[in-house]
Amino acid sequence: MPIALLALTISAFAIGTTEFVIVGLLPTVAADLNIGLPSAGLLVSLYALGVAIGAPVLTALTGKLPRKTLLLGLMALFTLGNLLAWQAPGYNSLIAARILTGLAHGVFFSIGSTIATGLVPKEKAASAIAIMFTGLTVALVTGVPLGTFIGQHFGWRETFLAVSALGAIAFVVSLLFIPRSIKHTPPASLMQQFRVLAQPRLLLVYATTAVGYGGSFIPFTFLAPILQQAGFGAGAVGWVMLVYGVSVAAGNIWGGKLADRKGPIAALKLIFALLAAVLLVFNFTAPHPWLAVATVFLWGAVAFGNVPGLQVYVVHQAERHTPQAVDVASGLNIAAFNLGIAFAAWAGGLVVTHLGLMHTPWIGALVVLGALALTYWSGRLDVREGFAPRAAGSTLAVAH
Repeated sequence: MPIALLALTISAFAIGTTEFVIVGLLPTVAADLNIGLPSAGLLVSLYALGVAIGAPVLTALTGKLPRKTLLLGLMALFTLGNLLAWQAPGYNSLIAARILTGLAHGVFFSIGSTIATGLVPKEKAASAIAIMFTGLTVALVTGVPLGTFIGQHFGWRETFLAVSALGAIAFVVSLLFIPRSIKHTPPASLMQQFRVLAQPRLLLVYATTAVGYGGSFIPFTFLAPILQQAGFGAGAVGWVMLVYGVSVAAGNIWGGKLADRKGPIAALKLIFALLAAVLLVFNFTAPHPWLAVATVFLWGAVAFGNVPGLQVYVVHQAERHTPQAVDVASGLNIAAFNLGIAFAAWAGGLVVTHLGLMHTPWIGALVVLGALALTYWSGRLDVREGFAPRAAGSTLAVAH
């Protein structure tokens, strides 16, 4: 594999870290900026909204730019956004920095797979994409806990400074090793994307994605304050995030194999049911440290396990209803993941304001049950239409 893939992997690692590390830092940020936890939760919500907008819209608008030029611009924007977060004088400027970084995030993962496959022979394309997305998995396992540790011991601003340093390294490695002559097919126009969104069956999958992924993020956004309320010290939160990240990495592989073996609908039914159960159990185990850690471990195992099944299923539906725009349909599902996160973080803030922190897990469980109902509905429509989605592999590590 060419060394240029290292640049993409480092970029993915930095971007994955900056997206999720804020979860472990919410109490610290809220206390420092003198804002409430719901307001701090918007740092998660608006970032995800920036990703959801940036992925389809900005990718279409920048389709004519050379890939290397666009990649360097994105990593410069990403680094600048984190530097602005580091020096943000107040809440509003930090929000602006997060949105700016989210826009860069969305476009990066839209073009990253294209660049990765352009670096290798066709027979190695899947491996190249998998290597790039390894950066995301490693970010969850190491980057987020380490960033949380830095924030807890040296201040949340220093976490963003560290991530901006990673962005600068990725920029330099990309400048040196990414070739200028990467061929690319212009991405889908906004009109093509609107045509995909006009398909009811695809909209049903997108709704399932947003609701199922979002339900988990209602409590996950506020995991750090929940843990601290339960008696965990600020320094211990990073270790719990490490447990969660390791579990996510294993659970994503398990979810992919389950979708391969049973097909996406059967896999999603099982995973959504388990996720709802784990979130409900967390309501009772959160006040007990060791039980809380064990539940977080189980939570991680199913929280991202739905990603492979959802991505495979949307491809199957696109092959039926929009065969000329399968890639567009798959990309819009990534936007649906992030819309789910954006809504969940906002809704979680409302729950915290009006009901309290410990109501977020059971409400998240109810939302996930809504995704389970949508999955059953979609499966019944498949049966009625005489369609049986085949099992298929997926190389996507986590949804971005």
